[in-house]
Amino acid sequence: RDGAWSYLYDKADTTYRAPGAVADGNVPEAARRARGGPLADEAVVQGPVMKPPVWTWEVPLYFWFGGLAAGSSFVALGCDLAGDERSARIARKVALGALVPSPPLLIMDLGRPLRFYNMLRVFKPRSPMNMGAWALTVFGALAGTSVAADLVGRNRTAQVVGGLNAVVGGYLGSYAGVLLASTAVPVWARSRLFLGPIFVATATANGAATCRLVLAATGLPVGHPTRIALGHVESGAMAVELLLSQVNERNLGPLSDGLEEGRSGTLFRAAKWSVRSGLALRLARRRGGPWAHHLASGLYLAAGLMFRYAWVGAGPPSAKNDRVVARMARERHHAG
Repeated sequence: RDGAWSYLYDKADTTYRAPGAVADGNVPEAARRARGGPLADEAVVQGPVMKPPVWTWEVPLYFWFGGLAAGSSFVALGCDLAGDERSARIARKVALGALVPSPPLLIMDLGRPLRFYNMLRVFKPRSPMNMGAWALTVFGALAGTSVAADLVGRNRTAQVVGGLNAVVGGYLGSYAGVLLASTAVPVWARSRLFLGPIFVATATANGAATCRLVLAATGLPVGHPTRIALGHVESGAMAVELLLSQVNERNLGPLSDGLEEGRSGTLFRAAKWSVRSGLALRLARRRGGPWAHHLASGLYLAAGLMFRYAWVGAGPPSAKNDRVVARMARERHHAG
């Protein structure tokens, strides 16, 4: 019977091939069908097919602080362009302060400070993780420089460096979504067109919300154009996030189980309801007064944090679903 399998070996001598063995050319075709054909409902997928990601609580919190810092840099740039120098200076300080927890959180996840240093020893533009470490470092340097320039009265320098910081902040705010989408985890990989914009939208809203609350606490009066504008930015960015999430859920189809079940599903639903509640408070602003605006900003901040925990937490269940992993692999092979 061993001769029946001799066709597997690419040998010129086929004398050992048993009668009735698979003919030449049929093996590649059978392999192609096995890899790219539709997965039958009754088919048994023997796993584990994929090793689930092991990301602890520090990672989504690190993503959140990074997004908050990036969004605050956008606010600083906008205030500079609008001529509100006082608000711009405060926003630059908020951006620097929001960034401070990020390196410790990243190092806690990596386990040793040396691992963070090793990521900076090389520059890999095609590696989202490496680029994220570089963006964090460059953003921190620019944020510190702009705040220092403010403190010594070099307003023009602070504005120029702050503008450069906002450019880097565009990557810092989106790279978390790009990093998730670059993996093979089904729920993340299928969302590759949406995760970057979703994370940028929440980063913008969270930065605007934080700056607005800080400005209100430092004496910016009710009705000031900057306070009004930041309220519009918050609500607009979170509305965009809500819309993108809705479209992405339809795009995910059965792959969205990780975002609908368990702890991640609870957080994801709570985040969406927080956004809806914040939008409702903003629409009813005449009745609620300033505190309704503050509550809406707080709800947006909570939603941004919950969204990140939900997205990171959805990864392991999705990776452990062997049937989903196998079906997505077949779809990729068929598309290729």
